[in-house]
Amino acid sequence: MREVVLDTETTGLNPEKGDRIIEIGALELFDHVPTGKFFHVYLNPERKIPEESIRIHKITDNFVADKPLFSDVVHDFLSFLESSSLVIHNAEFDIKFLQYELQKINLPMLDLQVIDTLLLARGKYPGSSVSLDALCKRFNVDTANRKERGHGALTDSILLSEVYLEMLGGKQPNLGFDRRKTFATEDDSDLSSKGIQLIRPKPLTKRISQIDIKKHQEFLKTIGCDKAWKNLKLHQVLS
Repeated sequence: MREVVLDTETTGLNPEKGDRIIEIGALELFDHVPTGKFFHVYLNPERKIPEESIRIHKITDNFVADKPLFSDVVHDFLSFLESSSLVIHNAEFDIKFLQYELQKINLPMLDLQVIDTLLLARGKYPGSSVSLDALCKRFNVDTANRKERGHGALTDSILLSEVYLEMLGGKQPNLGFDRRKTFATEDDSDLSSKGIQLIRPKPLTKRISQIDIKKHQEFLKTIGCDKAWKNLKLHQVLS
């Protein structure tokens, strides 16, 4: 099963107020394990980047001045996504921006399943912080690169791929990224023997509340894709 872990960096919080995507990072998974294939691009947002945003991701106006526009890379981006499910932390934010960018250049909205790891973590760890940093700390995922260089779409996608694998059953201690790439060629029984759970034995209805599902459905309506994504049921995606 192919999935794509996705993250974006933006100029701000609201595309309807003029904020734009300035970085996209996407990482291919096969049976929940990174294959080493990825899509990564910085974008010219055609506007100034606020200082408060620069402090988070350290991407400056000068850096993106010669970078392509979203319209220049959109077909390569969509080709990388194919028809795969997307794994995103706080999917509402990233999808809102992607749908806006697609609509801006008169392209159809995304019609893909989405696994929101924020909702998944809220259901699994109620009462605990479920930010990406907090989840990395919970699973002893090294975030030194993120702390040094700031938030980055590809960096965060790599971190999320490790967190996602842990939430689905875990991996062997000290299993490095390069080593995991080789697992993409192994069969399911070999992966299971290494402690990597590929198929959930039960639906996640007890981990993701009906309230969270309702919120997600309301979010889909706000970005106008509730009909296009009518087959999306977060409590069944990982069952």
